[in-house]
Amino acid sequence: MVVQVQEGLGRLTGTAPRTRLPGPRVLIATAVPAERDAVASGLPDPSGGDPAPVVDLLVVGVGPAAAAAATGRALALAAAADAPYDLVVSAGIGGGFQPGAPVGSLVVADAVTAADLGAETPDGFLPVTDLGFGRVTHLPPPALVSALAAATGAAVGPVLTVSTVTGSAARADALRERHPGVLAEAMEGFGVAEAAALYGLPVVEVRAVSNPVGPRDRDTWRIGAALAALTGAFGKFTPVLGKLAPALESWKRHD
Repeated sequence: MVVQVQEGLGRLTGTAPRTRLPGPRVLIATAVPAERDAVASGLPDPSGGDPAPVVDLLVVGVGPAAAAAATGRALALAAAADAPYDLVVSAGIGGGFQPGAPVGSLVVADAVTAADLGAETPDGFLPVTDLGFGRVTHLPPPALVSALAAATGAAVGPVLTVSTVTGSAARADALRERHPGVLAEAMEGFGVAEAAALYGLPVVEVRAVSNPVGPRDRDTWRIGAALAALTGAFGKFTPVLGKLAPALESWKRHD
């Protein structure tokens, strides 16, 4: 496995290979350096056998717009260097909806959804799709989601992307009602997924839960524990990708 660490919107480091490598090429996007470092700490050395993935780590910034811009630039540079990626991953910590995603647990998204992209009306919130345009959800490849969840012990369910973090019980309840089975919220997944979709690439989102979704109570936050869980998850993550290399190569974007 080759690991390159990128900074913000900086140029891709290292020399991009001009020929296809045996393992998949993976771009892992995190919001902040602490998340990137937690992921990097968990990435194992290649153990032989299955094709080892080539992993690039990219800090994209906070929020869906920054995530989409930075991820899109990285994908464009990789494509221009004849070294396109096979998979894009949004990774980091986030809030967990209780009781399905307790603090310290892991979540793998089976749907990456923009929760607040739409319009407020007298009858409630309407997603942009109900207004007749756009999209609000990306669906990661089910086989990849299942394999990653089995390897890491993560729960599987929708992960919401929000531009404003939930800070009240009322909003948490409203999100649960609009998104049955929701497990977590964060701020970058949908932006990363939008960039990946432009290049026809599969995306997956992995979140370690640092706090309950609801009223903001810093005494309940466990950021250190969540970062440690993220490290543990990626210790098991890349071997799964090696085994799924053929599936990633044959994956086609859903229309």
